[in-house]
Amino acid sequence: MSSAPAPAVISLGCRLNIAESETIRTLVAGRDMVVVNSCAVTNAAVKATRVAIRRARRDRPDAQIVVTGCAAQIDPASFAAMPEVDRVIGNADKLTPAAWSTAAPVVVSDIMQVRETAPHLAASFSAHARAFVEVQNGCDHRCTFCAIPFGRGPSRSVPAGAVVDRIAGLVDAGHREIVLTGVDLTSYGPDLPGSPTLGQLVERILARVPRLERLRLSSLDGIEIDDRLFDLLTGEPRIMPHVHLSLQAGDDMILKRMKRRHSRADSVALVSRLKTARPDLAIGADLIAGFPTETEAMAANTRALIADCAIVHAHIFPYSPRAGTPAARMPQVEPEVRRQRAALLRDTAADARQTWLQSLVGTAQRVLIESPGDRGHAPNFADIRLPLGPGERQTVGDVVTVTVTAANATHLTGTPL
Repeated sequence: MSSAPAPAVISLGCRLNIAESETIRTLVAGRDMVVVNSCAVTNAAVKATRVAIRRARRDRPDAQIVVTGCAAQIDPASFAAMPEVDRVIGNADKLTPAAWSTAAPVVVSDIMQVRETAPHLAASFSAHARAFVEVQNGCDHRCTFCAIPFGRGPSRSVPAGAVVDRIAGLVDAGHREIVLTGVDLTSYGPDLPGSPTLGQLVERILARVPRLERLRLSSLDGIEIDDRLFDLLTGEPRIMPHVHLSLQAGDDMILKRMKRRHSRADSVALVSRLKTARPDLAIGADLIAGFPTETEAMAANTRALIADCAIVHAHIFPYSPRAGTPAARMPQVEPEVRRQRAALLRDTAADARQTWLQSLVGTAQRVLIESPGDRGHAPNFADIRLPLGPGERQTVGDVVTVTVTAANATHLTGTPL
């Protein structure tokens, strides 16, 4: 008698979703099910969720299709109405066994009432070279363009002891790189006894898990990087030289209308300090093109930020009006203009990235090998491919030293030493 097909978990969006998808995978083991862990950061992300649902139904016609994640939390009724969908489970419920054992078609609790995070932690990240550990969830800020607080709820933190124990277990299981994730990572701690900071958490991880080789942090809000965290990012060799900043724009008026808490000058000064203290540090950033009221001059200020902040890992989005957000009620930039400005911003970012990649030719890099065994990422998160012969593969999860021999617009080529 054949067993049921293994459950599939399709993860869209952020690294936090990837981390939570591993927990979901353990909760649905043994079921003929496809779980779509959705994203709602843009309208395009919601559309991608619907595409994934329809594809899942075509590929697995007999499986139960369950939708969870931010898009499901924000608008459960629209997903429950899709003929392909059997069940909808909200973000507040998706990590609890009870939500997966009930037959209710919609299980979506009030996310704004949630005060705890990570009630269950994934048992394994066997499918990934690096492991993602959720240390924070939710957001108390209200950027005018963002719907994510309504999908994730208030900011809340995982106690440091639980984080350390989780990381120690992952290192014991063979993971050599850990990524700390959260919705607003730098807001870690105020809700915990003693109000620890993210810097204090990182210090505790490094002290309590000495066998951890590589620690990486996901997106940071630069205005919340205090002296302790700054010193760790620039002076601790086990923290990878890669800082991804939530910048969003390079024009002060647009930043004000976004309700961001930093100015353009704040961003430039922070990156200057970071790069002075640790010159090999690579900067990433999220940037939005075509925000409401943006003029050509304002768009040019954001393009110039790529050079002014030495951004080599740019995540660029055309502005997407999210229902219920203040920005959706502001005077809108025409969709075609948004797309054009995003394309120009991507071109500017691509040129900066290519120049940076070319500068790395001839250097030695310690590469974490990822599937399918002939590629990986350097400490600065440069994508490196290994020119191996037919049938040759490095072991996924190993860290190997390579000499960078070539670069193109997207990645490096390196030869193992």
